[in-house]
Formats: sequence, C-alpha cells, structure tokens
Amino acid sequence: MINELLINLVDTVIGNGKRTSRGNKAYHCPFCNHHKQKLEVNFTENKKGYNPWHCWVCGKKGKTLRALFKQVKASPDNFIELSKLVKTNNEIEEVIIQNDVSLPKEYKEIIGNSSLTAKHAYSYLSKRNVSKDDILKYNIGYCDFGKYKNMIIIPSYDKNGKLNYFTSRSFEKDAYIKYRNPDCSRDIIPFELFINWDSPLVLCEGPFDAIAIKRNAIPLLGKNIQSNLLKRIVESTVKKIYVALDTDALKQALKHCEYFINQGKEVYLVELDGKDPSEMGFSHFTKLIQNTDPLDQYDLMEKKFSLI
Repeated sequence: MINELLINLVDTVIGNGKRTSRGNKAYHCPFCNHHKQKLEVNFTENKKGYNPWHCWVCGKKGKTLRALFKQVKASPDNFIELSKLVKTNNEIEEVIIQNDVSLPKEYKEIIGNSSLTAKHAYSYLSKRNVSKDDILKYNIGYCDFGKYKNMIIIPSYDKNGKLNYFTSRSFEKDAYIKYRNPDCSRDIIPFELFINWDSPLVLCEGPFDAIAIKRNAIPLLGKNIQSNLLKRIVESTVKKIYVALDTDALKQALKHCEYFINQGKEVYLVELDGKDPSEMGFSHFTKLIQNTDPLDQYDLMEKKFSLI
C-alpha cells in the first residue's frame, strides 16, 4: 500500500510529480533541472526497506528518501516528518552519482611545453612547492584560453583511473576569479587512484595540501566529508586517521575526529598553527604528524570546551 502522507511530504520538498507505474512517481529533477519529469521515486519499499530514486537524465540516484532530502537540503522539519513515516537505517546512506565530467577542451600539459603561459604555470606551481614529479604524477595541466584561462587544472581520478573531478586555480597575480570548478557533484573520493586503504590516512582541505603531504592524503575539497568518502573510510581497514584541516576549521575537524573515534578508528588531530600543509612542505608536515599523539575522548572534550 502506498503511503499518501509520504507522497505529500516528498511533493512538499521537491514539487508536485505525476504518478507512474509500480508505486512510482516522476518529478522534475532538482539536480539537472530537465524540462521533463525524469526523477523517478519509488514509494513502495523494496525488500531492504528502501525507497530508491533515480534521474534518467543526469544519472543521480540513491537508496533512501533521507538521502534525497539531504541532497536537496530539506528543512529540519521535513526530516522530522520523514522519520515518522519511514523506517530508520543506522547505516551510512550512499548517494550514487554518475559524474559526467571531462577535462576542459583547452587543457594542455605543462611538462614539455615551451610556451610562455606554460612557463608561468610551472613557475606558479614551483612556488607552491609542487615538483616536476608531482605534475607528472597528478597529470596537472593548465588552460591558456576559454573558461579556465590562465588556470592550473588538477584532475582527480577514481580507483580505476577514470576522471571523477578536477579543481582549478588561477596563476595570475591579481586574478578576478581565483577558483572555478566543474559543474558536477563533489560527492566523490578525491585522488582515490593513489590511496592505499590498508595504510594510515591523512584528510586535508585542498589538492595542494594533499600533493604536499604526498603519502595517502585525501583532499576534502573543503571542510566537510562527503557521504561516499565517509562510507568508504568507515568500511575500509584503515586503522589510523590524521585530520589536518586549517586552523579556522577546528570545529569541523573535531566533529570528524569524534565521528571516527566512535567508529573505532585511531584518530590524530594535526594542529597546523596557522600554516596549511602546502605552505609547510613535506618535511615539516611529516615531522608534525610524527609528533602528534592519538586523540582520546578526554582530549576531545577538552578541545571542544575550548571553543565555547
């Protein structure tokens, strides 16, 4: 039997849809904004108790309505109502995203390129402590015209070597736009190609930080951990996790530390003292983590109280 209250709630969050077959309803997709109603939501729970949803245009999909509500940033009241209407699941909910991302058509390699713009790009990277080997390892390039003109392009590849994202950073001295990233989801595992899930893991903010750290570092592309990365870390055999966010993100860093401690991981809070890993360089950062002790519940509470 279809729960009409649940249908009304979803209609409130993402707009009115039209009934289709097998207890489904089609909506205008809030992710790709296709003019036709191509986001299909199943209101009949499957054997696992999930309500799967899927957009037939952009490929975004998930297992639960809670995951859908998270993606569209539904209000707390909507989540409260949802919890009354569907079964809760303590597992981390995964939103599966099929990213259709490619490097800019203007992308060019830096190494072996004698153009003046390539030299400027190389000079900028050198000042950021990015070596020639790093450029080759991460396939770092640049653009000299187009949407990403005078920007460094840093690709990210999944475990199979497929591009799943890229970041860009202007190397102009007084750039009007410093960053410009692709119009696709960041809910991926950045730099996954280079990650050993059996070794200690370092979580940092940006790609330049991860490049400077060199060993088993994942850039969060911000201060928060996206759902697919979080799920992968929890399910992995990684025992030690180093959280190395910038000084202004201490609150978020402690939140991540507490979560992983509760998951049975050995967690280290790396306090950066105003300098990020890319500014410190590999040697300085390595010494810092070697002198960092694991965080216990008492230390965690003490640091949380210091923020009050």
